Amino acid sequence: MQRLLSRTGCRLLLKGQNRYLATIPVEDVLFPTKSDFPSRHIGPRKTDVVAMLDTLGYKSLAELTEKAVPQNIQLKRDLNLDKPLNEHELIRRIRDISLKNQLWRSYIGMGYHNCHVPHTIVRNMFENPGWTTQYTPYQPEIAQGRLESLLNYQTLVSELTGLDVANASLLDEGTAAAEAMCLATRHNRRKKLYLSNRVHPQTLSVVQTRAEALELEIIVGPIEKADLRSRELSGILLQYPDTYGDVKDFEDIAALAKKNGTLVVVATDLLSLTLLRPPAEFGADIAIGTSQRLGVPLGYGGPHAGFFACKQSLVRLMPGRMIGVTRDMDGNDAYRLALQTREQHIRRDKATSNICTAQALLANMSAMYAIYHGPEGLKAIANRIHHFTLTLQTGLLQAGHEVINKNFFDTLHVRLDTDKLTLEDLKERAEHKRINLRYLTENGGSVGVALDETVSVLDVNDLLWVFKTETTVEGLLARKDVLKNSIENSKFLRTSPYLQHPIFHSYHSESRMVRYLKKLENKDISLVHSMIPLGSCTMKLNSTTEMMPCSFRHFTDIHPFAPVEQAQGFHQMFNELEQDLCEITGYDKISFQPNSGAQGEYAGLRAIRSYHEHRNEGHRNICLIPISAHGTNPASAQMAGMKVEPIRILSNGSIDMAHLKDKAEEHASQLSCLMITYPSTMGVFEETVADICTLIHKHGGQVYLDGANMNAQVGLCRPGDYGSDVSHLNLHKTFCIPHGGGGPGMGPIGVKAHLAPYLPGHPVISPLSSEEHSFGVVSAAPFGSSAILPISWSYIKLMGSRGLKRATQVAILNANYMSKRLEQHYKTLYKAPNSQLVAHEFILDIRDLKKSANIEAVDVAKRLMDYGFHAPTMSWPVAGTLMIEPTESEDKEELDRFCDAMISIREEIAEIEAGRMDKAVNPLKMSPHTQAQVISDKWNRPYTREQAAFPAIFVKPDAKIWPTVGRIDDAYGDKHLVCTCPPILPDL
Repeated sequence: MQRLLSRTGCRLLLKGQNRYLATIPVEDVLFPTKSDFPSRHIGPRKTDVVAMLDTLGYKSLAELTEKAVPQNIQLKRDLNLDKPLNEHELIRRIRDISLKNQLWRSYIGMGYHNCHVPHTIVRNMFENPGWTTQYTPYQPEIAQGRLESLLNYQTLVSELTGLDVANASLLDEGTAAAEAMCLATRHNRRKKLYLSNRVHPQTLSVVQTRAEALELEIIVGPIEKADLRSRELSGILLQYPDTYGDVKDFEDIAALAKKNGTLVVVATDLLSLTLLRPPAEFGADIAIGTSQRLGVPLGYGGPHAGFFACKQSLVRLMPGRMIGVTRDMDGNDAYRLALQTREQHIRRDKATSNICTAQALLANMSAMYAIYHGPEGLKAIANRIHHFTLTLQTGLLQAGHEVINKNFFDTLHVRLDTDKLTLEDLKERAEHKRINLRYLTENGGSVGVALDETVSVLDVNDLLWVFKTETTVEGLLARKDVLKNSIENSKFLRTSPYLQHPIFHSYHSESRMVRYLKKLENKDISLVHSMIPLGSCTMKLNSTTEMMPCSFRHFTDIHPFAPVEQAQGFHQMFNELEQDLCEITGYDKISFQPNSGAQGEYAGLRAIRSYHEHRNEGHRNICLIPISAHGTNPASAQMAGMKVEPIRILSNGSIDMAHLKDKAEEHASQLSCLMITYPSTMGVFEETVADICTLIHKHGGQVYLDGANMNAQVGLCRPGDYGSDVSHLNLHKTFCIPHGGGGPGMGPIGVKAHLAPYLPGHPVISPLSSEEHSFGVVSAAPFGSSAILPISWSYIKLMGSRGLKRATQVAILNANYMSKRLEQHYKTLYKAPNSQLVAHEFILDIRDLKKSANIEAVDVAKRLMDYGFHAPTMSWPVAGTLMIEPTESEDKEELDRFCDAMISIREEIAEIEAGRMDKAVNPLKMSPHTQAQVISDKWNRPYTREQAAFPAIFVKPDAKIWPTVGRIDDAYGDKHLVCTCPPILPDL
């Protein structure tokens, strides 16, 4: 090809075969910018790609993916995305966008408070891939570090609330409240709930939305007017302190409710409970809230960990994940996820909760915040906030304003002396000082002021000036009555002890804290050690450049209810990310509110239901779901008020089209939607997906396409083009947000234009141009976990159209290469009938080994730990199998290393089959092997220590990853449920 440089228009013209091929700006030729991020993100080198393609019998990635992806859904053009940025350009751009956010001082409260995140936690946990890149701790032997940390979190929540047990976090305060009220209805089988009108408005909205789909009756009003003698109420929801800052005595209310079988749910503030009497002591059955102010940035709404604590009698109804103490095979204490039988893929539409709704990383940050400060430190922080609030109250009263709430912790509800200061004048003075207050127009123009840990004397003096108070903190401290209304002088004072375990007394110096964090980190396998080949979970690179903006102060320090004009950087990012995701998926509109994949499913289904209702077809409530679908699908459909009809699959794993047609016709008048996963959960591109969408539309239904497997579609096909109406997008999978040890996640939904009016709204800051047809609210914050969206925005901007397409092609290549390498040793359960290819993941069938060698999938999973690997997804979607997804980020050397480990394990199984190893005592059944076991002088196993600990040539002493406990005894843990640290008094 001959290159001709044309001065005309300063463009480079590429000429070949007498026709121009492309034009490039001349400056790009003279001053080329190296944009090599795709080569950093994608693991295999070009020579490796050639070798892997040769193994499969293909000449190019294009030929491979042309064969793998059905012709009738292929995207025959490049994605229309911005020219990719290099990593330094990206940081400059995102920093400039962040600076469009204005950092005002926000005293809005409503469950969100600024705080000082200890730098040692920021650097050693929040910014540390050794803490952010692990998966949910389903393999506890190599997850003991974060399991211990989450047990600390549960202990923190349990002891501050005074309740018996707590879970390992939920998504936020609003969803925790919704889960609590649903638990109440399951507990006593009643269908009516009473919510105090002094609960935070976003929490009320989330509960109301959830209840509507389940046909529960909601009453909102003053709690004093609730008919607590009625035996129709399943539960009541109180706020303590309430949304206006009031601390009220609920003991008589709780007693009357409980007398009549009504559960008492209390939304509360953990920091306040270092001073205030805990909810359990005045009769609460359940306490919920957010632990955000315990060491987690505001982040314009998230991610933050919601908490949930309850009485022991309710523990088996408690939603989400719970960490339990059990023992390993040697009798040593160990941690694991307890009561896992509640998982939705086991109970499907009968599931009572969704185990995917957790915020593990943020719960761990709050746990470490509490450990670093200890009970005395937490109480000192709380007292400082409370004393500043008392000082502000004194000044406001002195100025003639009325403080409506007489008992408070950190929030004042103020009615202005309008002769001295009008509401308009107050707003003007606050804007002059760049201060945000809560303006309560529904209460006759009153104002809310919520103080926090970051407040200084200067801040309070500025607030006094804003309220036209002619005094200062220094002047007020001369008065003897400043602290007269203190909690210490009230009946609300807490007298019971809390956080007595040594863990909360042992790590108050930074040296000890850093070592503790590193000790726990070293017990876990994460992506810094090796690939995590979990099928359907997409454990890919979370690059440093993508993660950096999450620590930018102009992203972390903004209150979610700050005026929109102060968050223009966030909104520019939202708009650009929405535009890119719409181009990638073929949808027309994106809602960022759902802050997990499961929440995205729920939101998408509610949008479909609202669409039908608006068309006077509210009777459409049947949801067709193939039995191969993701386990969250039936649970989400049930939560959305739909009736699930399962669809059979064929022996090759594809949907039984004849059965689908029969069901669609049978329920045509009631058909709401079909939920389908694509590529299928079995790991193949089904040829009939477009026909399936057409069939559902023919019968008046909508198509919900589970977007968990978008990593096989980006740049190759678009769900919105081949017939899907709505999808959720797991940004923590395809778009590089890290899993954080089991959360955070983001599950925004993309919809076609006809569903856009029905997306989630919000009672405080509307994410929609109009909420006339919105079905309601799914998350406490209007834009979900906004603070982690820069990660996905950055990934797309760094990769560009060609980079994203190549990433998808290599993900498909890697999966097919591994399947090919292993085919002589294990059977890949499902392949596309025509191409004999898999998509981006594949399933290995282990079931025959049970009969031949007494070996099950769990044995292979545990043995992989000895080789330094996390197991693939175990026994899902098919019992007795392993599902492997390598992603595009793993290079050929790592893929080969994993395949070598699997082949070596198969050779060990062959030794059992041949009778040369015992069926009960062998390296698989006894795995994983700990260092303590291997160096013990009591080694009595019929195989060598070397075979146990160093089973392959690449497992070397200098890089050995040792499980810190032996195989976990799950049965013992379920029978002896212990979910908090034992209350041992410290030896100080």
